[in-house]
Amino acid sequence: MKMPSNDKLQKYAELALRTGVNLQDGQLLMINSTIDGAEFTRIVAQKAFEMGAKDVHINWGDDTLTRMKYEHADQETLSNVPQWQQQKFTYFAEQGAAILSIRSTDPDLLKGIDAGKVAAANKARAEAMATFRDYTMNDRIQWSIVSIPIPAWAQKIFPDENVEIAVEKLWEQIFSIVRVDQEDPIAAWEEHNRTLIKAREYLNKKQYQKLIYKAPGTDLEVALPKGHIWKGGPSKTVEGGVQFNPNMPTEEVFTAPHKYGVEGTVSSTKPLNYGGNVIDNFSVTFKEGKVVDYSAEEGSETLQHLLDTDEGSRRLGELALVPHESPISKSGLIFYNTLYDENASCHLALGKAYPNNMTGGSDMSEDELDRNGVNHSLSHVDFMMGSEELDIDGVLEDGTTEPVMRNGSWAISFE
Repeated sequence: MKMPSNDKLQKYAELALRTGVNLQDGQLLMINSTIDGAEFTRIVAQKAFEMGAKDVHINWGDDTLTRMKYEHADQETLSNVPQWQQQKFTYFAEQGAAILSIRSTDPDLLKGIDAGKVAAANKARAEAMATFRDYTMNDRIQWSIVSIPIPAWAQKIFPDENVEIAVEKLWEQIFSIVRVDQEDPIAAWEEHNRTLIKAREYLNKKQYQKLIYKAPGTDLEVALPKGHIWKGGPSKTVEGGVQFNPNMPTEEVFTAPHKYGVEGTVSSTKPLNYGGNVIDNFSVTFKEGKVVDYSAEEGSETLQHLLDTDEGSRRLGELALVPHESPISKSGLIFYNTLYDENASCHLALGKAYPNNMTGGSDMSEDELDRNGVNHSLSHVDFMMGSEELDIDGVLEDGTTEPVMRNGSWAISFE
């Protein structure tokens, strides 16, 4: 498969290391990658060593072998996560390593596989990775996610093109969306981060009591916990204050909703790729914060298994605001990849909230977080519900209502 120019690949690798994880001199780096991305992963590793990485560990994955295992292994085997795999991730987190994930997966990887097997494996993996996830969701380590094309993903997006052209087009889209096609991608990201910081600072000052969403198929009210914190763009490690960008691309500002304060119905606006299966044209209805009804034109059984992961998977853990005119939205493409699609659209997440979206939340116990309305779950699954028809109002402490978004775009100025 023809690769892009070495210059652009070098730029992308440097961007992922300097702006993504912000690798420090003498720091360990763990890269999660697919064997389909081996060539780019080697470029990243080489650059990491040149930047002074103490060591680079590669954690390889293979879609073909993953599919094979689901086809032949029983549910008990799929639900067994070896202790050494859990310890590997925890070890690198404890060593203060930076974690870079280079994701590229076939959206239909597990199509036709028994949804119960997939759900059981997902739950087991979530339980096994709980300790490691605590490091990432509380910014205790630097971590970032980027994506590269593989043929199956590219042809899902561009079904009328042959493999070569589809992959080439997807590379072009990725380079444009993550600003690699600009003369100085790192400087472009610094400017972009400043914009997101202004947005989150504005919303943090407002401290809305709740947000009201209105769109075709959506009539939803979401309360916000007292002391909630809006985040977005760059994060900083709790010790050392090292800045990093967890998601590349990112166009969102987000916070934690009140787990008991969600009322109404919300409808999806883009397909959700969950666990190698697509859920599409679905809606969920909340009462007192909990999903009490749902429907889906495609992937209904997969959605049911997601909602049944645990009690917290029927509640919201995140709400994110993304203007409809984001670069990903402007592309007019559906990526079947949450990292990209969630940054084209306002979205919500079922499941666990980021504790640091609450003042002092990273130091709270689960019971304390619950008392403050912050959700806990094994799952955290974003789904897209924004469009050019979405209006959002914010309700202030005194009951005053003011527009936050109109027709999918910001109705407020951050200057």
